[in-house]
Amino acid sequence: MGELQSALDALAAEDLSGLFGPALLVRLKDLLQVQNRLAAEVTRTVRECEKAGAAEFDGLKTMPAWLRGHGRLSPAAAGRLVRSGRALEHLPAVAEAFAAGEVTAEQVAVIAPVATEEALAAAERQDVDVSEVDQAMATVATTQPHQRLGEVVHRYLDALDPDGPEPDPTEGRRLVIAQHADGSITGRFDLDAVGGEKVQAALESIVQASRPKGDIRTRAQQQADALVQLADNALAQGELPFLRRVKPHVIVTIDLEDLTDPARGPGAAETGFGATLSAARARWVACDATLTRLVLNPDGLPLDVGREQRIVPPHLRKAVERRDRHCVFAGCGAPTHWCDVHHLLEWINGGETSLENSALLCERHHTKVHHGFRVDRDDTAPPGSRWRTYRPDGTEILIHRRL
Repeated sequence: MGELQSALDALAAEDLSGLFGPALLVRLKDLLQVQNRLAAEVTRTVRECEKAGAAEFDGLKTMPAWLRGHGRLSPAAAGRLVRSGRALEHLPAVAEAFAAGEVTAEQVAVIAPVATEEALAAAERQDVDVSEVDQAMATVATTQPHQRLGEVVHRYLDALDPDGPEPDPTEGRRLVIAQHADGSITGRFDLDAVGGEKVQAALESIVQASRPKGDIRTRAQQQADALVQLADNALAQGELPFLRRVKPHVIVTIDLEDLTDPARGPGAAETGFGATLSAARARWVACDATLTRLVLNPDGLPLDVGREQRIVPPHLRKAVERRDRHCVFAGCGAPTHWCDVHHLLEWINGGETSLENSALLCERHHTKVHHGFRVDRDDTAPPGSRWRTYRPDGTEILIHRRL
């Protein structure tokens, strides 16, 4: 690894400004091959980590969770990497081409469905020689355009089960939501025919009931507005399941000064799921809202109920959520509504129910902390790194370098 780091340092030190097009392209081609080889080693190592249960060493349950927290990968990228590692164990020809730098990580991810448990079982039932499929996939990946590879994989999987059994409609349902830096979200969903019909019927009822004269919205905008209205209606009815002893609701946190100041105040407020809003937008939300005064100092609402009660009251939980924002265990980013409020010094051992003695932990890591792991708060550290996590042997779980 030291030699690899040195080689990368040498590459980074090269001056490219004097190179012409052909020389630059040759350099780029070589780098792409090296990138593929390095990706192959990463994938192989991830697979070995998964088989060894290595994520447990850092208190995490799965390698996707470790890759999200410690590797800072997106959920989708972490999942692809783990699935690719599993698939390559059954596809030696593809693995060999990957290791040689002739196949990309993206191509391996496209091929991976060929080697799922279901696909391998179907191939065995039909006496399909998977080694021949493996060789064919490697050939297509190294000689054909990327789109062609996807077509071949799709055709093969269809051929494994041309008729297909009547599926359980819930098995294929997927909804993925990604939040961007400005708080906006994008998503993708896959629904069966009946589930899709239900969603379309609900949205269409709102679309058709809200068509003012002169409406110039596109069809896509109308449906998006209908989806938000559907959520508004469900939240307003108050019949949704509770989230951590509280009815689900839209949360916007803003300082009193920003709320009352007529200025726009960009970046002055924050939603419960971490989006940043302007003060003007927060005031708009507050026009039809219940306001909760949350004072984080000794002069207002007390954030310490001492030893009188063990259960964290709602106003204290809000303060803990506002401070911690997610599970504080190293490498975990579980949102607030997945989390419990943990007493750093256990209540049974004399710990007080207070902001200072509280930490937000998801269910898994709350259990871990009660079985040997430890989280501590360091107020001298820079923001974003004030929580420290320790293994049962006392060593610290580090994601970023300590300054």
